[in-house]
Parts: sequence; structure tokens; C-alpha cells
Amino acid sequence: MVIGCSCGTPRIDPTPAQRIALGRAFGCARTVFNDALRMRNDAHENGFPFVSDAELSRQVITEAKKRPDRAWLGEVPAVVLQQALADCTTAFRNFFASVSGRRRGPKLAPPRFRSRKDNRQAIRFTKNARFKVSQNGKLVLPKIGEVAVRWSRDLPADPSSVTVIKDAAGRYFASFVVEVTAQRLPGIEAETGIDLGLGHFAVLPDGTKIDSPRFLRRAEKRLKKAQRVLSRKEKGSKNRDKARHKVARAHARVADARREFHHQLSTQIIRENQAVFVEDLAVGGLARTRLAKSVHDAGWSAFVNMLEYKAKLYDRTFAKVSRWFPSSKLCSACGNVTEAMPLQVREWTCACGAVHDRDINAAINILAAGRADRLNACGGPVRPSFGMAQPREAGSHGSAAA
Repeated sequence: MVIGCSCGTPRIDPTPAQRIALGRAFGCARTVFNDALRMRNDAHENGFPFVSDAELSRQVITEAKKRPDRAWLGEVPAVVLQQALADCTTAFRNFFASVSGRRRGPKLAPPRFRSRKDNRQAIRFTKNARFKVSQNGKLVLPKIGEVAVRWSRDLPADPSSVTVIKDAAGRYFASFVVEVTAQRLPGIEAETGIDLGLGHFAVLPDGTKIDSPRFLRRAEKRLKKAQRVLSRKEKGSKNRDKARHKVARAHARVADARREFHHQLSTQIIRENQAVFVEDLAVGGLARTRLAKSVHDAGWSAFVNMLEYKAKLYDRTFAKVSRWFPSSKLCSACGNVTEAMPLQVREWTCACGAVHDRDINAAINILAAGRADRLNACGGPVRPSFGMAQPREAGSHGSAAA
């Protein structure tokens, strides 16, 4: 099985001249995107048909290069400008699909104009641009030159495209898209359910509790100090720009540490288990509560996404259990569902006499529910009644918010 994936984002170290060239490319791509967006918005407001991709390319690239105010578009690779138009078209398609209900998830807003002050600047090169990785490990980009790359591993295949990214901290990355073959790991019998939380980041059915690193909380003092320094700088000054980069770098260190933790833990869990089941948490809802900062600090969604794509890559089973499943209130011994269980209750005794650790009991129930759902999908026996999803009750998400 062939899987398309983004193969990491190694750091690149452009020279000062290359940084200028990349900055010019970022600006040209941004201008083309904004011109295309403005042209389509104007057509809509005036009652004209949706501007086609071919007409858009002719107007904002081909004809624009002939005008004095856009002549500098010819200084960057043409593929960068074409990919900016493709991004504009994709943004409109996603918006239309969201409005019509064909796209799942939250409703998307209309495409917005890009700004040079955005936290992320990016340009994309496809194979048509003839980019390549040289024998000495450097990334060769048209009209930019050979850029040094900090490789952490070799590319598994020839990349079909590369996206050069500049983040808010002023760091440059290269994101390669490659096609890889699923790497089948040796089959094992172990299966696990994961109860995600705040007190412990993850709890497994065997009683393993993985502490939550709380990267943001640990860095709060340093972040607050850097933010206070930034607030005292005069707007538009060079000192303010330096202070802003210092704040961005501090946040980048937190994000990098969290991402590394997620990668290491997700890889370990996928390698050690044939099947992995997690609860489909309503992270968006929890992020609007008083626990918002802690929820964002945990990064559950990013971790679950890593589990999902690594399970596909290594030929493991991955599934989500319904968020309405009362994993915390369901007795894993007898199947009785407790009516209410406030968050402060960390250990409880069922009417059958079984004493449960709230989080371990939830992990056991998530594993059982995941197995039952898989059997049902394969035509196996129907899940017992106590494992069926129950009506939503207060406290059903206690294990996640604990």
C-alpha cells in the first residue's frame, strides 16, 4: 500500500542573500494570492460569474508581469506564483464545500487576504520547478540556489514537492511530500485503550500512567517576562522587532518540545500494540472552558492525529470510541453505569463491590468498547447492553478533563 505523506520539516540554513531571495518569493506569492482573491471577490460583488483558474492565471500573472507595478513578479520562479493561485482556488473550494455541508467539521470562513505580518510565510515548489536534493545533501531551488539542510534522516523516496516555510521565530524549514510504502511491523497480540487527561496525559488499561509534561505551564514565567519586555517597546522600532522574535522563539521552543513528546509517545504506543483505541474527545468544546489553557497545552488533537497516521503507516488498527460513551462512569467489572461522577472523584466503588481508579477504569472501558465496535463491523457478536452508548449525562467527560 502506497501512502502519501509529508516527510518531516527539516531546518534549512539559507545564506543572507538567499534569505532576501526567499523574502522576495514570499512577497510575490502573497501578492498573487491577494490579487486573485480580490479579483474573485469583485466579480462576486458585481454579479459576474466565478473567475476560472485559466483566466485568473492570465490576469494576475501573465498580464500582470507586463505592467510596471507588477514587473517584479518575473524575478521569482513561475511555479511559486502558480501554486499561490492553486492555494486560492483550494481555499474557495473548501469554503464552498463547508457552506453546502459537503465538508465535515466547523464552518469555514471565506478566504482572507494574506499579510506580510502573518506568523507563517510559505512557498511551494513542485517537480515542474526542477528542484532537487544534491549529492552533498543541499536543497537546490530555482533562482535561489543551493540551501543547506539539517537532515535528521534520509528521504524515503523522491519528493513530489517541497514547501519552504518561515515561522514567526524567523526559522526556515523545508517540508517534503513523498510517497511511502506501508511498513508492516511484526504482528503482536497486545491491544490498548487510551484515556487522555490533564492530571496524567495518558492512562492505559494495564495501569500505566504517563505524566503530563505541561510544557506551556513550565515556561510561563519566561514567556511572561519576554512578553512584558515586548509590551514596553515602541511600535515600529527595531528593538520591538527583536523583542517580538524573542517571544516567538520562546513559544517555538514550547511547541517543539510538545511535538517531540507526542512523536516519541505515539511511536512507542503504535509499536507495542496491534490495535489502539482512543476516545473521540470534543476538544473544541473543552477549549472554551476554564480549562482552556491546560487543554491547549496538552495538545490531544495533535497526538491523536499522530497515532492515526502512524497506525496506517505501520499497518496497525486505530479507532475512536464515541465521545458519548460513559467511559468514566461505567463499571468495567459488572457494566453498571453510575448516575453522576464529579471531576473531583478520582476513585469510586461500584455497587458490585469493585473499587476503581477513575482513569484506569476509563481506559479499560475504552479498550473494551473499541474491541466491540471492531467485532460489530466485522459481523461479530453484538456488544453487551452495558457497553452501548448511553444518553449524555453530566460528568461523562470527567476522565478527559481530569
